[in-house]
Amino acid sequence: MSLKTLQGKIFASLLLGLAVLVVIGLVSDLREVGRDLGAFRWALLPAILGFTLLNYLLRGMKWDYYLRRLGLGDGVGRLDSGLIFTAGMVMAVTPGKLGEVFKSYLLRRVNGVSVSVSAPIVLAERLTDGLAMLLLMALGLTLYPPARFLFVVLLVATVVGILVAQSRTISMGVIDRVEGLPLGGRVAPKLRNIYTSTAQLLDWRILLVSTAISVVSWGFECVAFYYVLAGLGVIGTPLLLLQATFIFAASTLFGLVSFLPGGLGASEVSSVGLLVALVGQSASAATTATIIIRFCTLWFGVMIGAAALAWFGRRHAERGEQVQMPT
Repeated sequence: MSLKTLQGKIFASLLLGLAVLVVIGLVSDLREVGRDLGAFRWALLPAILGFTLLNYLLRGMKWDYYLRRLGLGDGVGRLDSGLIFTAGMVMAVTPGKLGEVFKSYLLRRVNGVSVSVSAPIVLAERLTDGLAMLLLMALGLTLYPPARFLFVVLLVATVVGILVAQSRTISMGVIDRVEGLPLGGRVAPKLRNIYTSTAQLLDWRILLVSTAISVVSWGFECVAFYYVLAGLGVIGTPLLLLQATFIFAASTLFGLVSFLPGGLGASEVSSVGLLVALVGQSASAATTATIIIRFCTLWFGVMIGAAALAWFGRRHAERGEQVQMPT
């Protein structure tokens, strides 16, 4: 897929995102949303974006940490590592963010590392981000008891998945069965590469360090959401920070498990609903808060990612005219 085609897909996702916001705005009353946007304290915007940037910075450090732990950093300087991570954010609008495997294709362009060897880094990133969101969500479970069931289901599924992945006997047994299937002989070696890298990244020590980084990094975006609510006139209190943390984490998880591109629709609707239920905002104010935080997190990241991808393309133009990724 060429860069031009990729840009087209991102533009399509942007249109979908705008459509979602327009629909939610119509349900909430567009005039009231416009009024709330006009009343927002825009002087807080630099702080909100600053907390978002801190999230990106720490997640970029986690990507580089994984890269070095797997010994895949040969020929990859800190600048290239940062560009690869940031460029991957253009794929945040793919289902479950799995399109961020794009980073593995960019890495291969730099040092030739097989995609099947480095792709598990993206899986580990998603896993530890999900764990972090569950931990942040747990802080406010008392605020919204109906969410407890989903929390327990997701936590159990995550822990079971980690334990299964850490079991060489189970994992290799599954791969051996795949090898016996038609065309399995071509797929199995790649699966073994993926498992080898995954098993290293799911070592408990690495898992604890990376999850701790994720909790802090995503915690910064929860703080950003707190400032969005404060900018809309909600009185800033420790309770509001707890509510903002719970709502942001829960709505992000809902978007992730929905497997919609960028969680579009699921994240917005759950965010609006939880803001009305827990913070007591009007539907229009809750919609306004959701629009602002989604722009300052999801779409801000996509824009930065597009700029980083263009920079990466110019920096490595001699290695090919197109930035290649799976179709």
